[in-house]
Amino acid sequence: MNKLKQNRAASFVAVTLVYIIATVVGVLAYRALTLDWWLSLLIADVAATMATFIFSLIFGNASVYDPYWSVQPPVILVAFAVGKELTLLGVLLLVVVSFWAIRLTANWAYTFGNLTHQDWRYTMLHEKTGAFYPVINFVGIHMVPTLVVYGCVLPAVYAIREGLSANIASVLFLCLSLCAAMMQGIADIQMHKYRKNRTTPFIREGLWKYSRHPNYLGEILMWWGVAMAVVCAAPSAWYLAAGAVANTILFLAVSIPMADKRQSRKDGFAEYKKQTRMLLPIKK
Repeated sequence: MNKLKQNRAASFVAVTLVYIIATVVGVLAYRALTLDWWLSLLIADVAATMATFIFSLIFGNASVYDPYWSVQPPVILVAFAVGKELTLLGVLLLVVVSFWAIRLTANWAYTFGNLTHQDWRYTMLHEKTGAFYPVINFVGIHMVPTLVVYGCVLPAVYAIREGLSANIASVLFLCLSLCAAMMQGIADIQMHKYRKNRTTPFIREGLWKYSRHPNYLGEILMWWGVAMAVVCAAPSAWYLAAGAVANTILFLAVSIPMADKRQSRKDGFAEYKKQTRMLLPIKK
């Protein structure tokens, strides 16, 4: 097991097999259920997450779950799109979400070393929670993100199932999502270059000159664009924006505070924080 975890190629194969198994579990669970489609999808998504969680325990690494965030949405959308006569809105949603997913998964693959590496946040949680870590691991690291992304992708699934038609507002919001995904990609590339030639405690170039978390801003805008595109096409389904709300809260209440707390250990963080806004580069 240790040799497999230390080998990058073998680790890639292992993670790929995990997600194939998780997908099969999810599909079988969905087909076995006779509930409303959204509830069946939710249960199937949870089942797939539980399968991933089991493998994270086997490998002793919670980062086995990391690709789930970007793999889950396109798999779900494609599954619901198969056999459907897609409208323009359905096609655009598939294209935008797929572009976002491919880019984000590619970034994960680029930064993936092997199965001995675990996200620093998970290690920190393990150290802080001790005996309670298994619960934190299952609920906080695996289940909460799954539920948030489920809520984010739900509007797109609804649009495909209902055959909603696009309007100008829908197209404009999907353009926002596409731009947000591109912004994330640019921010990630700039961060990779900075890490290779680190000369300052904080990255102060490109998008990072104006925002401490341009990648998180892109993620937030991505799902608001998808949600609003669908709500504009079907105003009565306004409640579908709940996923974008939950996603925003997750970043504002958890991800960003954790990242800032880690950065605060460096000298000069107070000045850096004062000069660089959290998300939007808008001065008070």
